[in-house]
Amino acid sequence: MKLLGIVLIVLGLVGVIYGGVSWTKKETILDAGPLEISTSRRESVPLPPIVGALLLVGGVVLVMKGGRGR
Repeated sequence: MKLLGIVLIVLGLVGVIYGGVSWTKKETILDAGPLEISTSRRESVPLPPIVGALLLVGGVVLVMKGGRGR
């Protein structure tokens, strides 16, 4: 329960600070012997700030609740 709370806090912070997660994906278009042509494409998953805030609050609640049970 506490681990899930920590994951939610991290995702919430990413959503509030950065507005989502983005990464670069490399794809090979042509691979013919010694000749290789590839391209890089940037992909992203937008995360609205309100969703990030809700994830952050939910994560804090789970961490606090997990700590009180023991």
